[in-house]
Amino acid sequence: MKVLWGLSALLLCLNRANAQTDPLIEAEPMEVYNQTSAVLSCKLTDPPSTVKGHYWMRNGKVIESSKHNLPTLYTEHTLAKIDSHSGGLYECVFLSEPEVKTTIEVKTAPLVSAYKRSEHGNEKDKGVLVCISYGYPLPTDWKWYKLEGEDKTAITNGTDRYEIKSTPNRTTLTIDNLDIAMDIGNYICDGTSEFGSTSDKVHLRVRSRLAALWPFLGIVAEVIILVSIIFIYEKRRKPDEINDDDDSGSAPLKSNANTDHKNKDIRQRNSN
Repeated sequence: MKVLWGLSALLLCLNRANAQTDPLIEAEPMEVYNQTSAVLSCKLTDPPSTVKGHYWMRNGKVIESSKHNLPTLYTEHTLAKIDSHSGGLYECVFLSEPEVKTTIEVKTAPLVSAYKRSEHGNEKDKGVLVCISYGYPLPTDWKWYKLEGEDKTAITNGTDRYEIKSTPNRTTLTIDNLDIAMDIGNYICDGTSEFGSTSDKVHLRVRSRLAALWPFLGIVAEVIILVSIIFIYEKRRKPDEINDDDDSGSAPLKSNANTDHKNKDIRQRNSN
């Protein structure tokens, strides 16, 4: 019995010793929400080895400006402006053997933005509308609506000609067999996370299938007009050239006749 008590006491001491030597990072604050700015800080105690430096990461990517090669056990990162583009998972990393790090969550309301404000497609073809989201956490629920005046009609995935595919940071609405009368208009994409929902608008234009021929027909018309102008010009120029040739041919004949007449008068005078 005494042996068992002795073993238990020894194990307890070992556990306490390990707990005291385990590295610990004191992060402040552990979570940021509903703030316009913040200072994130980390303090390392009981490092496993000499610290050679530290840096910060956001969503798994190194923040280059935060790299330092100083053997300090404290680091901080300032967020001067917190918005949907700066939210995410921040990690402070200490360069020891092994590396030691911890995470601070910076939470923001989602921001939904249309990939393109205006999309177009040809009738009978497919129309594709896309919205993307920023912020942390990202939306867990996406919805699409068609605006009809002041009212909006919910679009259900897999019904009629509609297909909706969504991931946390992106949603896509595909409309089959586009119809000019039915599908032209404004569409709303709405993303919702645990901190609220936001939306954006996309305008869809549907063109007639013949619309693509208009540029070609315009070029053909220009060519026909140009050829017609050249043809008319050449046709009207030829009679003028013929008249010029007739005039230039009669002049030498007249000159020769006058010369012969003068020579004849000279011969008659000499004979007299």
